[in-house]
Amino acid sequence: MSEEFLLDVDDLTRRMDGAIANLRTEFASLRTGRASSSMLEPVMVDAYGAPTPINQVGTVNVPEPRMVTVNVWDKGLVGKVEKAIRESGLGINPQTNGTIIMLPIPELNEERRRELTKVAAQYAEHARVSVRNVRRDGMDQIKKGKDNMSEDDQKIWEGEVQDLTDKYIAIVDSMLETKQEEIMQV
Repeated sequence: MSEEFLLDVDDLTRRMDGAIANLRTEFASLRTGRASSSMLEPVMVDAYGAPTPINQVGTVNVPEPRMVTVNVWDKGLVGKVEKAIRESGLGINPQTNGTIIMLPIPELNEERRRELTKVAAQYAEHARVSVRNVRRDGMDQIKKGKDNMSEDDQKIWEGEVQDLTDKYIAIVDSMLETKQEEIMQV
C-alpha cells in the first residue's frame, strides 16, 4: 500500500462501535415485560427550559419486577415528568403519589409485542444507516487520496472499508434478531 495515503481505520471502527453502543442503549429502553430503569433513559423532561434526561430530575428505582418508580427531587417538576413519560410512547400509565411517580409495567400482549419488534427494527435500521454513513466517509477519504495511490491500493482500501461495514451490519442484524426473540418470548 502507498506510503502517502493512510486511511484511519481505527477512527472508522470507533465510529461504527459508537453506532453499536447507541443501538444497545436504544434496545435497553425497549421493555420486554420486566421492569428496568434503563427503559426511561430516552425520556427527556422539559425541566428549567431545557430537555433534561429523567435521571437528572429524580431517582429511578425498580422496587419490584413489574414496577419502576421515579422519585422527583423538585415538586414543581412532577407534572412535567409524568407528562414526559406519558408522551414517550412506552405505553406506561404513570401514577403519582406526592413526588413519587409509580410506573406499573403491564404484561405484554401479542399486539404490543409485535409493535415493539417493529420499533426494534427501526432502531436497528438507524444503526445500519449510521454504519453506512461511516462507510461513505471512509470511501470519500479514499477518493480524495486516490491521486497518492495506485488503483490496486485504492481497491484494497475500499475492500477493507467494505469488510468493516459488512462486519458491523452483521452485528446489528444479530442484535436485532436476539432482541426480537427476547420481545416475543412469553
